[in-house]
Amino acid sequence: MTYTTKVKEEIVKQEINQPEKICELSGFLRFGAVIKNNITITLENASLTRRIYSSLKSIFNIRPKIIVRNQKRFRVKQIYILEITEKVNYILQFLNITDGNKKILPEDNFFSTREEKIAYLEGVFLATGTVNDPASSGYHLEIVTNLNREAVFLTNLFKAIDINAKHLKRNSKFMVYIKNAEVISEIIRMFKATNSYFYFEDIRIYRDHKNMVNRLNNCEIANQEKTITTGLKQIADIKYLKDNDLYSLLDDNTKIVLDYREKYPETSLKELSDIISLETEYKIGKSGVNHHFIKVRNLIKKHQQKL
Repeated sequence: MTYTTKVKEEIVKQEINQPEKICELSGFLRFGAVIKNNITITLENASLTRRIYSSLKSIFNIRPKIIVRNQKRFRVKQIYILEITEKVNYILQFLNITDGNKKILPEDNFFSTREEKIAYLEGVFLATGTVNDPASSGYHLEIVTNLNREAVFLTNLFKAIDINAKHLKRNSKFMVYIKNAEVISEIIRMFKATNSYFYFEDIRIYRDHKNMVNRLNNCEIANQEKTITTGLKQIADIKYLKDNDLYSLLDDNTKIVLDYREKYPETSLKELSDIISLETEYKIGKSGVNHHFIKVRNLIKKHQQKL
């Protein structure tokens, strides 16, 4: 069972009130049904089939025809087909799906509450939505539509509940998508898929923690490499001073710093200052150590300019 299927299985097990049920069914039929002279819904999930059948029965007092077929492509699985032949025009107009023979999208006045907007998006997700398993390579939730105006409508509906979604054209279809892990997690929570939400959060937090540890390790390695590179460069400067009889021009405190650098070539400036302060009478900080090496570099530059 895919993660998308698990999320949908949880959604359809949740009880919702009648207005939310109407909005959910509207979203599902608008984006998931084939609408001609009748309404045909093809499903692969038994739980979702029961949900749609139950909603149609409770709202419109009808019993859709159910056809069960075995599909043998790749693997054997059951396909459920719901056919609605009675009250078709009434259902479509009541659910704000059509106006006469024209397919429409619901206006703002179709929704009375934020929860009803969420229920509509829930129905759309049940019809055509997918969400990646957070344990896979990336975070991704998408809803596929046929028309650009449908994608724009869904993007704006997400925005109305403070969710930032984007849309684009992909081949002949349009895709509304979200890649932000926290936002996807919030959507799953709003859809009341509790177990799927906790699973998603556990994986997300683990991955975020792992990424943070990796960044810290990389930062520590980079700092260590920088410290070693700096130390080796300073050792080379000390050697230059001695090879060119410049060492005697330094004051006593600078000589102390250089002597300790030769003893501890791989320590940081802070560590070097601590060692000098501990082992000698010369109390110095990190900036003081750095100041002495600046003096060394200036001396070397003056010498090289004279050559």
